[in-house]
Amino acid sequence: MAIEIERKFLLNNESWRQGVEGVLFRQGYLCTDPERTVRVRLEGEQGKLTVKGRSIGISRTEFEYDLPKDQAQEMLDTLCLRPLIEKTRYRIEVAGQLWEIDEFLGENSGLVLAEIELSSVDEAFERPDWLGREVSDDPRYFNSNLVKNPLACWITDL
Repeated sequence: MAIEIERKFLLNNESWRQGVEGVLFRQGYLCTDPERTVRVRLEGEQGKLTVKGRSIGISRTEFEYDLPKDQAQEMLDTLCLRPLIEKTRYRIEVAGQLWEIDEFLGENSGLVLAEIELSSVDEAFERPDWLGREVSDDPRYFNSNLVKNPLACWITDL
């Protein structure tokens, strides 16, 4: 069984943007049940199918499989809940650890989140100066919830 341990943060400035290029992500959900989510994603030209279990703190089970681009596109166009999540993902290494910064588009425009995957819940990591408030335990910021309740419906101040 694969376990994902992830912490998620808002950003407090844009200094992370220096010299990074992003990849467009389009993703949709076949299931957004709190006990399990099933996601289809296009990462640039690569399709993925991901099944995740219930979050327990910052951990949850995760299984991910490659999909042919045309199959992922068909699922996104015909089967996934609306709206789709569209975002640009940037990858930045800080002190030997990979940060993924997602800049959301569409109905979640204005939201920018940084995530770091850890090997244990107590793993230490360096906090870059652009890192803001942690939202790991706030379900409003889960991608699966941003489909049902986009940012524009609930946020008044980032």
